Amino acid sequence: MLSGVPLGGDRVPGHREIALSASIVTAGLTKAYGSAQALTGVNLEVPTGALYGLIGPNGAGKTTLLEILAGLRLPTSGDVHLAAQRTAIGYCPDVAEFEPWLTATEVIDLSLSLLGQQSTREAVATVLDLVGLGKSAHRRVGGFSRGMTTRLSLGAALVAQPQILLLDEPVASLDPLGRADILDLLASLAGQTTVIVSSHDLSGVEELCTDIGVLVGGRLLFQGRTADLLASVRGDRWLVEVRPPATRVLAQLSAAPWVSEVTETAPGRIELHAPLADQVETNLSRLLADAGARVVALSPVRPTLDEAFLTLTAAPRDGGQL
Repeated sequence: MLSGVPLGGDRVPGHREIALSASIVTAGLTKAYGSAQALTGVNLEVPTGALYGLIGPNGAGKTTLLEILAGLRLPTSGDVHLAAQRTAIGYCPDVAEFEPWLTATEVIDLSLSLLGQQSTREAVATVLDLVGLGKSAHRRVGGFSRGMTTRLSLGAALVAQPQILLLDEPVASLDPLGRADILDLLASLAGQTTVIVSSHDLSGVEELCTDIGVLVGGRLLFQGRTADLLASVRGDRWLVEVRPPATRVLAQLSAAPWVSEVTETAPGRIELHAPLADQVETNLSRLLADAGARVVALSPVRPTLDEAFLTLTAAPRDGGQL
């Protein structure tokens, strides 16, 4: 089967179609390769129309999970429920492979023909333009860069207008402009297509995904709204920006018992660490007024997804799902 094409054929064992508010649900999903356990009791729930980020370290089981959802692997045990026909599910692997003598247009044509659908010149041209390959429509794909191949893989999946789209590292091989293009394209699918994006690009996942799952060692440690995961990490940093010089402000902050660390990262731009938010909220404004500071900006530093992920995966756990 060509990489990146929408999947056709009969349903595989262990899969059932359902009509729920979630497009994808797994129950107790387990996958073992001999004595090696790739997935253990994964209970995934992806809301219909969500942009769902699947994150975790190398070897966490992300690709195995996506391949089971796509029907390319069978689970050892557990169930997979998909609220879509198999022909309405698109999958793009991390490294897509196409026959090198085919042109980009022929790849898109073949993608549709494998589903028993007729392509039109307009539809093929539209999807190639959509993924940024309009000018390369008649080039043989053997000469494509990895980034171009990634774009083609996405186009081959999108041309059939899938209800569910599974993407394994879709921006890993793209330059910054290409990354921005693909993230914008995926964002435009929100509410129309249920998308799972597996990625190590946590800033991209934070920017794009409404929901998130954290997979570590084959176990799902967190699942829910991205905003909820970020909110679960208690921030202890604040940004204070004053008109320089900031000598008096720095001196008073350094002496304050409720401040654990103070750094001037640029003239007048101060980052402070304080473990107790209520102490900052009670005392910081008064301290700045006493120092005669001309305040330009004052705000807490919002934790990033990288920080939330590191906090979650570093925390003690009993091996169960959160």
